[in-house]
Amino acid sequence: MTYIDTNEFATHTKAARILVVDDDPAMQRMIVGYLIEHGLRAAAVGGRKGLFHALSVREPDLVVLDLHLGEDDGLEILRELRAKSVVPVILVTGNRREEIDRVLGLELGADDYLTKPFGLRELLARVRATLRRRTMDRMSPARPHECTFRFAGWSFDQRRRELTSPTRETVALTKGEFALLSAFVQAPHRALSREHLLQATRVHEDVYDRSIDVQILRLRRKLEETPSAPRFIRTERGVGYKFDVDVEMV
Repeated sequence: MTYIDTNEFATHTKAARILVVDDDPAMQRMIVGYLIEHGLRAAAVGGRKGLFHALSVREPDLVVLDLHLGEDDGLEILRELRAKSVVPVILVTGNRREEIDRVLGLELGADDYLTKPFGLRELLARVRATLRRRTMDRMSPARPHECTFRFAGWSFDQRRRELTSPTRETVALTKGEFALLSAFVQAPHRALSREHLLQATRVHEDVYDRSIDVQILRLRRKLEETPSAPRFIRTERGVGYKFDVDVEMV
């Protein structure tokens, strides 16, 4: 296990704090050094134990998480992290053929991804863009879309991020499913293109657009009595999808 001064998270408050989770010491040094050279506060750990130790000291402003960490499963780490924190996460995947890892990572709540090999300038740009989005979200006043929507006995509270079934059961949503349902309830009975849904869910434009189809399938399984014959989320051939149900905002 490799640590690079995670205790500095507890004392430094001016620069954004970036935690790099990677089991390659050379990669740790390269990324951390580059981020520090460009005005960020960076530290590195080698896996799950180091990550959650650092979180117990002080939560960073962003985590760069390699999905391949020897004995540790990066996706399981992300799942556990998301159960405890909303800290932004940028995933690092091994190669461009591992589309399923990227899709699952985004559905589990990652904010962005990079594939190896990548340039440090691109990593820095992704880090800064993700930090800007988070800052804008925090500075924004209560937004109109943070409402409660009701449809066919369901209740969707965006502020609390809760979906409740007609039988009063709480249905868990991933970050991608939450964003997708938010887009649908704000445009009922309207066909939405895959491009629109990609933008609405903040999936990076390099992600193959079938990732939306995967999220649609998962959301249907949670909403529909018969996912193969959907009542709510209908496919519009050549266009995209339509949320074909009356929606009330309360």
